[in-house]
Amino acid sequence: MADPPRLLISAGESSGDHHAARVLHALQARGVNPHVAGMGGPRLAAAGMEILVDCREMAIVGLVEVLRHWRRIQHNLALLREHLRNERPDLLILVDYPDFNLKLAETARELDIPVLYYISPQVWAWRPRRIHRIGRLVDRMAVLFPFEEALYAREGIPVRHVGHPLVDEIGASVSAEAARTEFGVVEGQTVVGLLPGSRNGEVQRLLPLLAESARVLRQSDPEIRFLLPVAETLDPAALRATVEACNAPIEVIEGGRVHDVVQICDSVIAASGTVTLEVALLRVPMTVVYRVHWLTYLILRQLVTIEHISLVNIVAQGPVVKELIQGAAHPQAVANETLRLLHDPTYRARVMTGLDTVRAALGEGDAPDRTAALIEEMLEEAPSSGAGEVGAG
Repeated sequence: MADPPRLLISAGESSGDHHAARVLHALQARGVNPHVAGMGGPRLAAAGMEILVDCREMAIVGLVEVLRHWRRIQHNLALLREHLRNERPDLLILVDYPDFNLKLAETARELDIPVLYYISPQVWAWRPRRIHRIGRLVDRMAVLFPFEEALYAREGIPVRHVGHPLVDEIGASVSAEAARTEFGVVEGQTVVGLLPGSRNGEVQRLLPLLAESARVLRQSDPEIRFLLPVAETLDPAALRATVEACNAPIEVIEGGRVHDVVQICDSVIAASGTVTLEVALLRVPMTVVYRVHWLTYLILRQLVTIEHISLVNIVAQGPVVKELIQGAAHPQAVANETLRLLHDPTYRARVMTGLDTVRAALGEGDAPDRTAALIEEMLEEAPSSGAGEVGAG
């Protein structure tokens, strides 16, 4: 009997842990039961992966923040490189987290270990020359968006559009009617959802802005409800304490109820990130906000090559939702945009049409299984072949 294939997976944050675990489950469902080790979190651990590095240590946002944690990052990179050299896995699977993961790919290339990259670095948004480095280091790309497939194909890099995994995941655990009853929302009451991010650093920067925006909105409608569902990556007690410190009319909903809450919202104020796609798939209009350390912002402003930063607008390839970034993200501006979404029917309808465009661009689902099929193909190939048709599948 042949030995099971050996994989090293490197997923550097909570979303990567989640998406990689779904791919691993899909691979197991196809009858492939590999030995897996690497960097991940509780979801990959539950799927059977040996955790060499806990990705929760690596949930660091911003250039300045990376410098503060540089020693830890280098230690974890060295640990995974040592595993590559000592264990020689059959395949290295990288999940997002590009600066770290491309360094790991360099070691894999030296060892002739094939590399699959699932969830592309945002070369279409900033530092576009990285695509040439990716072409040298990566054997296959499994990308989420159609425009990414075209981008890599133009560069001659083997690529497959597998669709976005969120398409299969979006859905509330209860009906909208049941959610309104559970959360005490009465007929005709306006509900605004607050999504300040999934990382502690994001929440610390953005929650005070959302809290002050809620106070401004309450002046227009004293009966408006503000619901904040706690992301699974956050400590509910710590988040509740932060909300209380802000002294704002915000109700914290625990238990990973993001979709249950969003479905009953009339509008959402959300941190820029993947959650904006979740809100779009639930067809709720939103205002996107973001702030980073001022030095990080000054550097990124020189590097970013696209007009929009929110995934909703990037996927739609046009301005669907309002983005309020850095200095523009102040409470009155957030409140004004939210009120426009709530009370201007023509504007709201235009935004909703744009959200439907985003939904159509995200594919038909089954992204984990499509990616698992690609992994099977790579395991069947010669270890150093790197063969494959551009745009196949």
